[in-house]
Amino acid sequence: MKSSRVDPIPSGVSRRTFLRCAGLTAGFMIVPSAVLRGAVSPNDKLNLAGIGIGGQGAWDLEQVAGENIVALCDVDSAYAAHTFKQYPKAKPYQDFRVMLEKEKSIDAVVVATPDHWHALVSITAMKLGKHVYCEKPLTRTVREARRVAQVARETRVATQMGNQGMAFEGNRLINEWLADGAIGPVREVHVWSDRPTHKGKLPLWWKQGIERSPETPAAPDSLNWDLWLGPAPYRPYHKDYAPFSWRGWWDFGTGGLGDMGIHNLAPVFSALNLGAPESVCASSTPVFKETVPLACVVHYQFPARPGLPPVKVHWYDGGLLPARPDELEDDRDLNPEDGIIFVGDNGKLLVEGWGGERPRLIPEARNKAYQRPPKSLPRSVGHHREWIQACKTGSPTRSDFTQFSGPLTEAVLLGSVCVRNGGEKLLWDSANLKITNVAEANRWLHYDYRPGWNI
Repeated sequence: MKSSRVDPIPSGVSRRTFLRCAGLTAGFMIVPSAVLRGAVSPNDKLNLAGIGIGGQGAWDLEQVAGENIVALCDVDSAYAAHTFKQYPKAKPYQDFRVMLEKEKSIDAVVVATPDHWHALVSITAMKLGKHVYCEKPLTRTVREARRVAQVARETRVATQMGNQGMAFEGNRLINEWLADGAIGPVREVHVWSDRPTHKGKLPLWWKQGIERSPETPAAPDSLNWDLWLGPAPYRPYHKDYAPFSWRGWWDFGTGGLGDMGIHNLAPVFSALNLGAPESVCASSTPVFKETVPLACVVHYQFPARPGLPPVKVHWYDGGLLPARPDELEDDRDLNPEDGIIFVGDNGKLLVEGWGGERPRLIPEARNKAYQRPPKSLPRSVGHHREWIQACKTGSPTRSDFTQFSGPLTEAVLLGSVCVRNGGEKLLWDSANLKITNVAEANRWLHYDYRPGWNI
């Protein structure tokens, strides 16, 4: 790997100007502290720990199992039992703080807890000099995203967010084709996911658009419920939250936008060099006090960037889709699960699948006639492998916390803030992390942690 996120350089913009605007001036490289200490050589195996290992975390660990898995942590011993069993030599823990205190040999951690834990775990690990791979979305709140990126910048550890599509070949093709002028300047983009539905239909992947159940059953003996809640406001245990359905509750997740929006919007941010939006507005099905609505549409307005025009980005979830493009063949439908439509002055680029999987110009006749440009971007060795290499050598990753995944998460979650506030247009002052026209909406940028927890 020679580079992390490499965006197309617009015509008329010098490489030096582009790199300066992108914050990638010559000689700049984030070098992990462990590399500076000489703690890990490229030929050594890292000592890794998994935090949150019952679901997605189990898969993440399989991707890095060539390293030394020395410790595992989960608040639910039954839900994570299969992972504890898979790595019998790894020391088991329930509290990640205890694990990090006792296991001094840990070089890096893989974090796959529910969203409301991401910031606390990642920041704690980074401050101890541990490299961090954290699942998406990077955080549960906008303010957390800013703080995580700040700590990553200060500690200089190797970081990667788990939006695996950033390693896809299609992701790079999107960058190269748009930079080649395949459809001309892009002024509008439509992005969607069917979550939390299945191909736009019931049943839901997880519960949302509901009120809290009045039932207060006892938590399973295997689950430390208070520790599962962590910084979130206290509430009695219910199966509607753990171990899987937490994503639809505002206290723990951000619904389809936080789940798949990070995946599907990432190629847009990368290819168009997007940063913070100027404004956001939204519409949705009824917004409940405690849960994400069943479906929403979010409209982001981004300013011009060097050599690139202003652009509107529209997000759809819960089975909603953008208007069918006229250029799409009569015998083909939009992918009902995930997709992107880049609307340029001279045509449209359709991306089918999640994370930028399968791009093509439409109609198909134009796609076949298009002369592809030479491949100019470095290809990925694998999303998780990028991070492992970064831990050992200081090489960059494509979805690091400081330059890409932190700002991406911050912008995406501003859409959640807008939805939760009722959809009214919000004007965003990114420099001061503040909504300027609707003061009361700022309350959704973060929340008061329970006593004993802070970032």
